[in-house]
Amino acid sequence: MDNFNEIINSDKPTLVDFFATWCGPCKMQGPILDEVKNKVGDAANIIKIDVDRNSDLSAKYQIRSVPTLIIFKNGEPQWRASGLQQLEVLIEKLGFQE
Repeated sequence: MDNFNEIINSDKPTLVDFFATWCGPCKMQGPILDEVKNKVGDAANIIKIDVDRNSDLSAKYQIRSVPTLIIFKNGEPQWRASGLQQLEVLIEKLGFQE
């Protein structure tokens, strides 16, 4: 992803979902991320990174399991979790109220 650094260096929070197409929990995370985007709109970026197609980014951020979600702000990781994450947790970690 060519503009990855540009996106995570934004002053608005960016939620990055490191996923794999073969991963069951990753498939369940997708609709939750869609709902997060519907609730926060343009106040936050949400992007998905396929670990199998972006091994350089996966290595850089030490992705050991999928899904792994990282929230960046101004290029710095602010929060990180592995495994399926619920809507309420993601909205709170992005700095919004449900």
